[in-house]
Amino acid sequence: CKNVWTSREGVEYAWFNNVETKPGIGYPKEWENQKKWNGGWLRRKDGRIEPRIGGKWRVLANIFANPDLPEIDDYYEPFTFDYQHLHTAKQGEHQPTARPRSLISGQRMNKVEWGPNWEEILGTEFAKRRKDANFEQVQADIYGQFENTFMMYLPRLCEHCLNPTCVASCPSGAIYKREEDGIVLIDQDKCRGWRMCISGCPYKKIYYNWKTGKSEKCIFCYPRIEAGQPTVCSETCVGRIRYLGVLLYDADRIEEVASSPDERDLYHRQREIFLDPHDPEVIAQARKDGIADNVIKAAQESPVYKLAMDWGLALPLHPEYRT
Repeated sequence: CKNVWTSREGVEYAWFNNVETKPGIGYPKEWENQKKWNGGWLRRKDGRIEPRIGGKWRVLANIFANPDLPEIDDYYEPFTFDYQHLHTAKQGEHQPTARPRSLISGQRMNKVEWGPNWEEILGTEFAKRRKDANFEQVQADIYGQFENTFMMYLPRLCEHCLNPTCVASCPSGAIYKREEDGIVLIDQDKCRGWRMCISGCPYKKIYYNWKTGKSEKCIFCYPRIEAGQPTVCSETCVGRIRYLGVLLYDADRIEEVASSPDERDLYHRQREIFLDPHDPEVIAQARKDGIADNVIKAAQESPVYKLAMDWGLALPLHPEYRT
């Protein structure tokens, strides 16, 4: 993914697809702490939902000074190693080394302090990992014991949400969810670089390209999808952890489900949206709506439907974000 989509100047720090070690604060730092970043949706007292960063007027009021925007230090200063020095160094008593060099300033860096997989195998200081928002209410000593017995890798990429906050947060209307397949994309011609989408996204999977002045995100390899090929991450995953499949869902119920009063119901309510592709009524309605038979067949054979609905194994990462 990195070599295909973000190997250009301006997005050196951007990782559409990364793997984090949990427990840990992740990338960017503390992305799950919505008290800090205000991502996702918030249910108001009148039962309606609005982006946690605020409604249209608050977004416009903060358009030139966004208080909910991660800075480069929350990601990391992208760097490479000065390999050329290994070839050009003069003969001396000591072996030459390849020092880190900033990809932003071009200057040598004295110390690399963070990166997209810095917490690999719980390698960070305990004080930093302790900020993991998922363990906010857990006592430090209990958390330490938990760490000693449990560790997992969390693969992360854009969720292409059913109810994407980034779409609602963009003042330019540059982000949209495609009707034909649900892929969320950014229209680069419409994007004005306001970066409200970055604040609105609770997963922080939209990145600002400082070279072009535009926001960028995972495009779900849509040119490959349109050609009948899988995404790069699905095709190249050695462990076969990533599956693609067609899901039929009732788009008219998304707002109703996302507005559920109790956060604990959101996971089960979200599953209610997905339709049984073997149901004769669903098949008839799908054909009436212009869905081709080969798509219906793909939905019936979808491994994603089996994982999410039949076996209950594919779970939404954070249903409480109401996305």
